[in-house]
Amino acid sequence: MSIVESPTTVDCVHQRSGNTNAVAVDHHHRHSSKRKLDDYGGPTFDDFNEEGDAVSSDLVSVRMRKDGPNAVNSSLDGPPCPSTVSSEQLDSRVSDARSVYYGSGSTPPESSRSPSVLHFFIRMISEGNNLVIHAYANDTVKSLHEKIQLKFGIPLFEQRLIYRGKQLQLEQSLAECNIQNDAGLQLVGRMRSTEHPQAWQLIDDIISMVCRLCKGESIPSAQKDIKNRITEYFSMTPKEENYSATSHLQIFMSSSAPAALVMLYVSPIEVNKVCGECSIRHFLNLCRTSLSKPLHNQCAPIVLEFCKLLRRVGSEDTLYISCRNALGSLLESIGVSTPGLTYSENVNDLFMMQEIFPFVKELGNRLSNDLTSGMESPSSDVRDFSTFLLHLRTAITEQMGFKGPISVSLNGRGYRHPLYGKEIELLHHIFIDFMKKMDSCLRKMEENLAGKGKGEGDISHCRWSQYLAILKELNSISKLYQGAEEDFWTLLRLRKSSLCRLIIKHAKRSDDHSWILEQKDVLDFESRRHLAMMMFPEVKEDYEELHEMLIDRSQLLAESFEYIARADPESLHGGLFMEFKNEEATGPGVLREWFFLVCQAIFNQQNALFVACPNDRRRFYPNPASKVDPLHLEYFTFAGRVIALALMHKVQVGIVFDRVFFQQLAGNFSISLEDIRDADPCLYSSCRQILEMDAEFIDSDALGLTFVREVEELGSRRVVELCPGGKSIVVNSKNRKDYVSLLIEHQFVSSIAEQVSHFMQGFADMLSNSRLQKFFFRSLELEDLDWMLHGSENAISVEDWKAHTEYNGYKETDSQIVWFWKVYSLDSHFCSSQYVCLSSSFLIHLFPAESA
Repeated sequence: MSIVESPTTVDCVHQRSGNTNAVAVDHHHRHSSKRKLDDYGGPTFDDFNEEGDAVSSDLVSVRMRKDGPNAVNSSLDGPPCPSTVSSEQLDSRVSDARSVYYGSGSTPPESSRSPSVLHFFIRMISEGNNLVIHAYANDTVKSLHEKIQLKFGIPLFEQRLIYRGKQLQLEQSLAECNIQNDAGLQLVGRMRSTEHPQAWQLIDDIISMVCRLCKGESIPSAQKDIKNRITEYFSMTPKEENYSATSHLQIFMSSSAPAALVMLYVSPIEVNKVCGECSIRHFLNLCRTSLSKPLHNQCAPIVLEFCKLLRRVGSEDTLYISCRNALGSLLESIGVSTPGLTYSENVNDLFMMQEIFPFVKELGNRLSNDLTSGMESPSSDVRDFSTFLLHLRTAITEQMGFKGPISVSLNGRGYRHPLYGKEIELLHHIFIDFMKKMDSCLRKMEENLAGKGKGEGDISHCRWSQYLAILKELNSISKLYQGAEEDFWTLLRLRKSSLCRLIIKHAKRSDDHSWILEQKDVLDFESRRHLAMMMFPEVKEDYEELHEMLIDRSQLLAESFEYIARADPESLHGGLFMEFKNEEATGPGVLREWFFLVCQAIFNQQNALFVACPNDRRRFYPNPASKVDPLHLEYFTFAGRVIALALMHKVQVGIVFDRVFFQQLAGNFSISLEDIRDADPCLYSSCRQILEMDAEFIDSDALGLTFVREVEELGSRRVVELCPGGKSIVVNSKNRKDYVSLLIEHQFVSSIAEQVSHFMQGFADMLSNSRLQKFFFRSLELEDLDWMLHGSENAISVEDWKAHTEYNGYKETDSQIVWFWKVYSLDSHFCSSQYVCLSSSFLIHLFPAESA
């Protein structure tokens, strides 16, 4: 028995002078076991290897002429459909028909044919290409299946031969099946049982329709039908992340549906191209909108396959860019920071570093070119670069067993790695290139701000909006290489003015700014305050969204406590509307007055919540004895909310925090001796004397000190041990440092731990994200918070104040406004910080009303 077969050809390719052109695409894994064997009767991307060379298809052979077993019929059923991928060199496949003979006879049938030798055809149901068969009448059907398996790799159990509407049984001979010369048999696939038969059928229908379109067949409703089937396929996807949902989504990949849709997209027929593009975009949209986030990691490999195929079309192709953006969005939703999971576990072994790096390199080159040319980079490019880079960096740190910064010696030895040396080296080159480009961009920005680059106008500002995001990624890359992080921060210190300008003008609430707060010295006060203020929700201007309060002045603290402490935190995020009982005045001025008054009440030492520093009565820290009030912890939560709301509304309340309190709010509970200088000058002086005393004098036990501390509570004194067995431990020259440290820790940390914790919780309630509370205080210096809560001690410049004043309901030329500035210009006494602070609470907002 022999099978005469010619090289595999594709219906949608022009045949000129015996040559066949094909689109060079990635060789895709073949999964034919769950589809009819003729599903790819049309063109398939499996016909090409990585170099674009033609390879034999598992499912498609050629139609042979009946009058010659070795002749190829060059006319196919449908019109030719040449590919139009101009960016690829199309490979020509030219080959003559060749014969392979099997069986006991050694003489080719062309020279002499025995009467018992049969000559017949095996064809696909889709009337694709035919096989010419030479076999003896007594050969079994099974032997015919075996030869097909040997030649084409199709498993025997997946084959079925149909003749005259009946399936041929394996044990039958060809004579018993009444097969005659020139008979036509049909080879079809055996359908195996599957968990999702409807899903397989939907995808099979899509692929079959694509094949018909590529053959030139006109299907008026093709685009609608394909999109409907994709929609139905997604609607059938199980909603929970489990094996059933995973196997359902893998059908799309296993069936090579991405290759089929991309094949339709590269069709030279415009209608087919539009149909392919719309279908792929529809799939991308449904990935993001119809599936829950846990299932995005199952869609990511499919979108990656689209990217690989479309990248051959061109990196500037709009559909490829859309697929790349979609992949970036899916990876962003998957994330790589789930606690307790490594990179490979968290992304479910979806990608290797080599699959991610081409996107990083491609987007890095785009951004680098845009920085050089002065063009504005699309925000999607920067976002996708960040997403792909995040996964790449995590792969480097986890898959490589990252132990520390990688050496980047000039001789290249630091790049040597058995698997990822090339990626590590190229990523470092990207870092160096971006550092040079950003230095140049920030320098030009300084020149522009100084007036040397006038004329660029808003165009420059548009370009600047992407700089912060790029700097953030440079910071993340710098942590991978020795010396790179120091170089990065040196650059930012050199371009400090540009960086601060970028933060004030282009930083957004939705962005993560924690990276820049690692080195506060590269920022000035305005930029630090701006970053801190963006941690608060934006105050609403809509009256209906404000939290309303009606306060009796005689019950100011108690009623304010009920309105603020008992309110749901979300209801306070929109802002406050304040009104005093029996008073007509409302608006921002009344709200400022309320903030000032309620803070004076909270920090009034008669209420025993806070203690003022002896040398600076503006500074406060929590009172260790506040428990005299049973509700003291709730009042500390209330105090935290009030201070946060005052900052959110940009109201100065006339009080500031002591350093020991500020440091604990920032998460630093290691209080040094110098930190308590203002909080307790007497204790500070005593501790310094103990540390500076002569060692022999201390060792003589002349002071009679042990590791205990006397605490006064509710008029009585009690002794507290600073450490276990402290009563029996005598202070000497060797342990006096430990004694001082424990003494400070107990008085300023342990004894007020509950108060600080409740204040922190109240403050965190008012932030957009409660987890940002420590970041808020870490982003600021103590002096920054002083300015925000109290203002500067320096005299205010009336001219500067006037230049930055915004008028609501008035014009600068109105009589009341002219009188107002005239009064403040008469005497410098009016410009003192104390008077201005008082006037901002009581006088300024009343002046226009009284004049009216």
